Amino acid sequence: MNRKAKLERITKETNIKVSVNLDGLNKYSINTGIGFLDHMLEQLSKHSMIDINLKAKGDLHIDYHHTTEDTGYAIGKSIDEALGVRRGINRFGHAYVPMDETLTRVVIDFSGRPYLIWKVFFTQSKLGEMDTELFKEWFQAFSQAVGANIHVENIYGVNNHHIIESCYKGLALALKKAVHINSSNSIPSTKGKILNDGKK
Repeated sequence: MNRKAKLERITKETNIKVSVNLDGLNKYSINTGIGFLDHMLEQLSKHSMIDINLKAKGDLHIDYHHTTEDTGYAIGKSIDEALGVRRGINRFGHAYVPMDETLTRVVIDFSGRPYLIWKVFFTQSKLGEMDTELFKEWFQAFSQAVGANIHVENIYGVNNHHIIESCYKGLALALKKAVHINSSNSIPSTKGKILNDGKK
């Protein structure tokens, strides 16, 4: 089974090239022009075992919103395409991730029905030069494009860096479980198919 995909997303706001390999070798190359976002997407690739190669050029002279959101769409859509009809996957995944004083829970269902629950709060408006409000936008775009129901809840934590990094690591580990191929070779739905009606 060749669970790979690549795509190019070009708008007046961003130009993004991305490729993914769901059965990867722990390799990644990320360049968005936003240092903190690069760090988070490297965590996503590393801990999910999904190879991600991504290069993005965006209108960073305006702000980081478009680049952040569109990388969520691009990675989500490429994973969706790599999954195909989602035959034999576990479909569900969850993870609890501690990071020093922080604990975060992430749960995912590749249902084809995009929905994000985001219970994450920050005490700073920025991490580095990145607005903390943009992290929800990334997860929302990813959820919509990949066709998954995703619940992210920071149970407790103080350090804002630890809080958001535990969210990305939690997503990575939940993804790793959900896209894993089991021995059933069947589509994990009583409907007989899973359609992503929300992808962009």
